[in-house]
Amino acid sequence: MALRFSELCIDAHDPEALGHWWSQALGWPKHTDSDGDVVLTPPPGQGPVWLFLAVPDGKTVKNRLHVDFTPDDQQAEVDRLISLGARHVDIGQGEQSWVVLADPEGNEFCVLAAES
Repeated sequence: MALRFSELCIDAHDPEALGHWWSQALGWPKHTDSDGDVVLTPPPGQGPVWLFLAVPDGKTVKNRLHVDFTPDDQQAEVDRLISLGARHVDIGQGEQSWVVLADPEGNEFCVLAAES
């Protein structure tokens, strides 16, 4: 038996707005499925579908799971994401080669240093 990573489910207070934000951040197309969930579809070979699900409560604690991204140019990408509405967050990481940001609903993610 084998498992295939097909979806990353993300709880959201406003799935439409958060899905739109991530669609802009990733450059992936967005649509709403028949259940009313917001779906981002990656290009082939770029990972699983992202599914934004409506929940009544907001995020209150640090994520137990987060996404890491490797850009071509770390500072340019951090600047672009901040211009879209991300913000720097301190989760106790100290000085590192990666940058911790949060999306508009507070979900942390990391922008790693560019690969050499």
